[in-house]
Amino acid sequence: MKNYNLIIALFLIVFIPATHLVAQDDKDDMHNVIITLPEVALLDLESSSGTTVKLSPKAPNEAGQALDFSGQSNSDIWINYSSIVGHKKKPSRDIEVQITSGEVPAGLVLTVVAGNDAGMGDGKMGKPEGPVTLNKNAQKIIGGVGSSYTGNGVSKGHQLTYTLALDEKNGSYAKLDFDESNTLAITYTLTDQ
Repeated sequence: MKNYNLIIALFLIVFIPATHLVAQDDKDDMHNVIITLPEVALLDLESSSGTTVKLSPKAPNEAGQALDFSGQSNSDIWINYSSIVGHKKKPSRDIEVQITSGEVPAGLVLTVVAGNDAGMGDGKMGKPEGPVTLNKNAQKIIGGVGSSYTGNGVSKGHQLTYTLALDEKNGSYAKLDFDESNTLAITYTLTDQ
């Protein structure tokens, strides 16, 4: 009987593959996961009543009175953005505004100011820079936008307030000319610093 057990043991050793006899070392394995974050720079303007702003001083109703510029402001437009910046290459962005078509009629001043972020998004929101007197030059209206999003739509992001006023320089009223009524294109750009 002992010989019979010895023959079976030798048979198993010879015919069973060596991989089954050696202690297995593959109880662990690994693979790579590649995470790629996209660069994002999106901006749009939102309003519940359309993005055309109409500003017109009130005509006097008595001889001897001037045009009435009081109440010539509009806060219907909201600026929304989504931004993912790079720590090394593009640490933050600015939002610039400029007139890209048309001109403010002589004797008048058109300003725009951005309010603080409404708090409906998350991230490093931009900070308003104060009122901007609009002209053909790009000017910063919101600075320091980091990786953030404002939320999409009205009452999200930064509310824009446009104001039309008579230029404070002496003689500005004499420059007013109804033939200079004009439509302006105002462009906002999310720029890399």
